[in-house]
Amino acid sequence: MKLHVLVDELETARIAVEGGATVVQWRLKDVPRVDVVERGRATRSLCARHGVPFIVNDDVEAALMLGADGVHLGRDDVGAETAKDHGLMLGLSATTLGEARSADRRADYIGAGPVWETPSKPDADPSIGLDGLRELCVAVSTPVVAIGGIDASNAADCIRAGAVGVAVMRAARDAAALRRAVDASL
Repeated sequence: MKLHVLVDELETARIAVEGGATVVQWRLKDVPRVDVVERGRATRSLCARHGVPFIVNDDVEAALMLGADGVHLGRDDVGAETAKDHGLMLGLSATTLGEARSADRRADYIGAGPVWETPSKPDADPSIGLDGLRELCVAVSTPVVAIGGIDASNAADCIRAGAVGVAVMRAARDAAALRRAVDASL
């Protein structure tokens, strides 16, 4: 779980996997499920060939249709019980201490953030900073993956704050540098 990359196309996934990504999350916003599945097949296959877990963002049904390893759900998404019933790895998002505690032990990992402001998600909650990340990590027993405004220059800070890994979107093509930063901080 060291380095999650959120991708919406195959080439970025390929670069990230070759650079050391440990999880690929397929994230297509505002796209019909049929397109999520159709466009996701090649990326699913890439991940399977490289032994990298493939996670689908927001949609349990699409995850099941793709034979994904897991699904990541935001606080407004449904299907956590269905995901667990089907043996999918479950990631849940948390911005507040209360959300993290609610996700604790229900999820396989908690996506905590945004740690810093990020242009990738204009409607994101206010950033929690390293202090907020540290507080969430200490409060739960479930592994925490930091997200939001993370790149090779600050990924190690997230690990030192208690996260087991980082998740990136804009920096996905820089996976090799991110992986080095994360590995060096462990």
